[in-house]
Amino acid sequence: MSIAVIYGSTRENGNTEWLTEEVINGLPVEKFYLREYNILPIKDERHTDTGFQEVPDHYGELIGKILKHDVFIFSTPVYWYSMSGTMKLFIDRWSQTLRDKNHPNFREDLAKKSAYVIAVGGDKPTIKALPMIQQFQYICDFFGMTLESYLIGKASKPGEIQQDTKAIAAAGEMRAALKKQLSSI
Repeated sequence: MSIAVIYGSTRENGNTEWLTEEVINGLPVEKFYLREYNILPIKDERHTDTGFQEVPDHYGELIGKILKHDVFIFSTPVYWYSMSGTMKLFIDRWSQTLRDKNHPNFREDLAKKSAYVIAVGGDKPTIKALPMIQQFQYICDFFGMTLESYLIGKASKPGEIQQDTKAIAAAGEMRAALKKQLSSI
């Protein structure tokens, strides 16, 4: 079993990344920083005669690498009560991949995956980030993917997450769950 960590923050070494690193410490993972890829917005061509056209960006390369993994960890700051725009662009493009001849079994492949969400926000995130968690649950449900767990931390300014002792403890619990999942296969 292998783990892909998909970082949606535009801030390098930010609070969300720090908390995610607490979770994955000592685990074999491959990291994908969405900020390092040019991912263009989806152009909805589902109902055109020609269908989706090839997009000259890095998404195709990126999704190919991520699909090789069994577990996805979505790591995103909470922006306006949702995932980051960078993460949303990435997931929006899944609509295109559903119809991509290079990934004819995309939906079935995702149904074999499991997912975790790690999010950090500054304004009562354990309450206000719940609609975002529900959004991830709906995304997983659509594909038949299992949303195993989520973790929400509280921080705004750089470094503040290190004072969220509840989130740090929960990060240890999530790491233990991932280790158990790794050892069961």
